[in-house]
Amino acid sequence: MRTRVLSRRRRGPLCRRSDVVEAWTAVAVTVLLCLTVPLAGVLTTRWTYTDARAAADEQRADRHRVRAEVLERPSTAHASSGSERRHATRATVRWTDPEEGTRTALARVPAHVRPGEPVHVWLDSRGREVLPPVDDASVWQYGIGMGTLAAGSTAAVLLLAHRAVRRVALRRRLEEWERDWARTGPLWTHRGV
Repeated sequence: MRTRVLSRRRRGPLCRRSDVVEAWTAVAVTVLLCLTVPLAGVLTTRWTYTDARAAADEQRADRHRVRAEVLERPSTAHASSGSERRHATRATVRWTDPEEGTRTALARVPAHVRPGEPVHVWLDSRGREVLPPVDDASVWQYGIGMGTLAAGSTAAVLLLAHRAVRRVALRRRLEEWERDWARTGPLWTHRGV
C-alpha cells in the first residue's frame, strides 16, 4: 500500500499530502536505520576498544605481580563488601622487593588462606596494592557493549523521530479530513442546505 502512496501516477483522491510525507519518512527512516545503526555501532566499538586497550596497556606497564606470604589469618573485620566477602578479605602480607628489601602491607587475599601460605598481590610502581590490570576479554566486552549501546541508542532516536513525524502527520490528516467534511458533509447529510 505504501508503494502506491509513493507513486504520483497512482495517487488517489483520498491520498493527502500528509500521507505522502509519512510514506517518504518511513522510507528515509528505513534507509537511515540500515546505514547509521551499524555504522554507529562499529565506529563506537572501534573507538572505545582502542581507548580501553590503551588504558589496559598503561595498567600493564605500571602494575606488577609479586608473590607474597600471608603473615596473619585473614580477618572478617577487613572483609570486602558485597559478594566479594565470601571470596576475598584483607590480611597482612610480606614480600621481598629487589630494590627495597622485605616489605609488608595490608592486601586483598582469598578468604581461605592461612598464615604462611603464598599469595599473589598486584602492586603499582609506587608499591601500593592495586587491582590486576584489565584483561583482553574485558577490553573486548567493553568495546562491544559500548558499540551495542550506541547502535541501540541511534535506532531509538530514529524510531522516536519517526513516531513524532507520524503523530504530526496524523494530526494534520485529521485536520484536513475535518475541513473537507465541513465542506462536503452538509451536502450528504442535507444539513444546512
